[in-house]
Amino acid sequence: MNIITQEQEPFFGGMPDRRGSSRFPVREEVRYKILQHSKAQPWIGNGQTLNIGSGGILFTTEEHLPVGRSIEISVNWPARLDGTCPLKFVATGRIVRSDAFKAAVRIERYQFKTRGTSTIGAGERIPPPITLRHGAL
Repeated sequence: MNIITQEQEPFFGGMPDRRGSSRFPVREEVRYKILQHSKAQPWIGNGQTLNIGSGGILFTTEEHLPVGRSIEISVNWPARLDGTCPLKFVATGRIVRSDAFKAAVRIERYQFKTRGTSTIGAGERIPPPITLRHGAL
């Protein structure tokens, strides 16, 4: 588990911290996708969580994200189900603050899912196994 104990930043984007719940300084891999209303190419990126709480999440980004847009976030969760099965935290919400390299999201819905151990990216399919017959080549 990558929990780092340090002081929280009192300001982000020039605004005072107005959160009503505590945040925890958890450092885990995050993947994000800006939800599109059209059939446009999805806006996908990677980053790392900076802190997370019951109402929101702050994470690093690859670029400035558009405030007000809906976003889906997937975080590799540090705890395991029954101590063996890796989990991921999947949430949707709204981007409430953003700068060049980090964004804050207000969580609207979330769920925990089991996480596979393969390196296949989200949305990619694993091809079926190939069966070779003797003399086929």
